[in-house]
Amino acid sequence: MQARTLGTTGPTVSALGLGAMGMSGAYGPADRAESIATVRAALEAGLTLIDTADFYASGHNELLVAEALRGRERGSYRLSVKFGMLTTPGGAYTGIDGRPEGMRNFLAHSLTRLGTDHVDVYRLARLDPAVPIEETVGAIKEMVDAGHVRHIGLSEVDADTVRRAHAVHPISDLQVEYSLLTRTVEADVLPTLRELGIGMTAHGVLGRGLLSGRWSAGTSIGPRDWRAFDPRFADGNLEHNLTLVEALRQVAEAKECSVAQLAIAWVAAQGDDIVPLVGARTRDRLAEALPASEIRLTQDDLARIEKAVPDRAARGSLDASAALSELLG
Repeated sequence: MQARTLGTTGPTVSALGLGAMGMSGAYGPADRAESIATVRAALEAGLTLIDTADFYASGHNELLVAEALRGRERGSYRLSVKFGMLTTPGGAYTGIDGRPEGMRNFLAHSLTRLGTDHVDVYRLARLDPAVPIEETVGAIKEMVDAGHVRHIGLSEVDADTVRRAHAVHPISDLQVEYSLLTRTVEADVLPTLRELGIGMTAHGVLGRGLLSGRWSAGTSIGPRDWRAFDPRFADGNLEHNLTLVEALRQVAEAKECSVAQLAIAWVAAQGDDIVPLVGARTRDRLAEALPASEIRLTQDDLARIEKAVPDRAARGSLDASAALSELLG
């Protein structure tokens, strides 16, 4: 597994990362034993970056990741953790807390659940409109100085917020949705990251399953599945979006790889400063994703991919915070 560095100040990690959210039911039921086996298989394959959050199933995901990592040498992996989403015991989403005192509380619980004395990259999940980003990042900086956090990241914020945060403390990376179906960061955010020397970890690289190559118009979506609230999967939009996937399949077949592998490889090919997060919940899906790190796309390949799935060709846009509210509520 090749390595990439998150920005000029961030950690060196594997060229692919593992996103653990789906292991806690975000896309329907997940098998705990298989999830743990998948995390361990990822580590054995050379993946060193694992992304989680304290609010994924109210701490369930952190406990699961901790179990999977038990017995591993701490320096052999990097933990990226998001915080700040507020939920009730019944699972209702109630907002964002970016206050310094809130952050310290969230971090204390995450360190305990994860069974570690530090988080490698710590980031607010969404911008708290009531708390200036400078206050939140300044408080995390104190945790860096205390040794509880190694690097500070951001998640789903605009270019101006990136600049303001970076002025307080160097930011290692921005975590944001980025795929062939979602390319809004290319206009302002990605150029700003590169100007400032900040990396990017890309989630949703398979368009929440649309680019897996296995989705069809007849695939059922469970009531606790995020995709039930994603406009890209709505009637009418889904059928159109699947025509893009079929066009991409033709390119993948010529390249002798799967649609999913090609979609992941495309994200990785957009720059050495980008690390795609693979949301595999099973060892089979992980095994399919891993070869994507070895695929080299030529300019001709990229042109064919662009023709198959042009920018803004997908129908339906997702407000992730709103979808999470619907899911948890």
